[in-house]
Amino acid sequence: MIRDARVLRAGFVPQEVEHRDAEVNHLSSVLEPITNEEPADTAIVTGPSGAGKTCISKFVTERLREEVLNVETTYVNCWRNYTRFRTLYQILDDLGATIDIHRQSTPHDELVDRLQQHDGPRTVVILDEVDQLEDPSLIYDLHSLPQFAIICIANKEEDLFSRVDDRLVSRLRSSEHVRMDKYHDEQLYDILSARSKWGLDEDIINDNQLYRIADAAAGDARLAIGILRTAAGKADRENHERITDDILLDAAEDARAQIKQTSLDSLTPHQRVVYDIVREHGPVGPSEIHDHYTDEVDDPRTKRTVRSYLSKMAQYNLLEAEGTSRDREYSLVDSAAASPMQ
Repeated sequence: MIRDARVLRAGFVPQEVEHRDAEVNHLSSVLEPITNEEPADTAIVTGPSGAGKTCISKFVTERLREEVLNVETTYVNCWRNYTRFRTLYQILDDLGATIDIHRQSTPHDELVDRLQQHDGPRTVVILDEVDQLEDPSLIYDLHSLPQFAIICIANKEEDLFSRVDDRLVSRLRSSEHVRMDKYHDEQLYDILSARSKWGLDEDIINDNQLYRIADAAAGDARLAIGILRTAAGKADRENHERITDDILLDAAEDARAQIKQTSLDSLTPHQRVVYDIVREHGPVGPSEIHDHYTDEVDDPRTKRTVRSYLSKMAQYNLLEAEGTSRDREYSLVDSAAASPMQ
């Protein structure tokens, strides 16, 4: 039943991307100076979860590496590597420059010096979930190094700009901005159709079922592909000849649960404290959340940072916000209220 499991995985980068030609062309033009061994502008790629930001960034950089011999790329998930040290270490590790670096004792400035001294090929650094960096000054460090081109990926520009100082805000505002919207149902159908064509045997799933997945995913390609992957896996394990409607219903629920758990597992320790406070006290406002939070941690972050935590968790459907900015309250998302599979 499953012809190529890679095609159904969340991080798979296809040979051709659907419905993102303008964004691909824009990002490609930003990076084009690299082909002439010249510095490239920083690119900021924004859009909601599941809009294809990471896929597009990886797709463009892979095409660049196919065209230009002397170019490297490195990818850092800043939600997982949220400290300055972890991010710098990840970049240097991909460049093969961490042999004598000790995680416990090497100062941050030495890592920056290593990057300054890097004399290898020009390198494109993709900073995914860049608004999750505890110390965004890292962006400034990289911005000042001409041998590195930076792609910053975030859900919202304002969440990124609200956490950086004025000198960096001015530089980021003058960067190239690639903005991506949610997919429409028809676009999601095309994405699912392409994935099923390359990943599954023929007649495993029909067009009506693909449209139902697209509708249930509500513009989120990550969720749509997750439902397809989960349904195909279940049908394959149970030796069905095709994906049945009952399997599809179960897959939608399971895929949402898996994505939610992945997002929960990605939370930083401080974010997890905030999430647990909302779970225990919600619906609750930001000020009360911050009061509880400062009581529970030894080195509390600012109110602004906690608000950015809340915003991030809302974007990833872990929390929901009700009310205006003045009287906003947060509570856990009711999974039963998600778009049902019709």
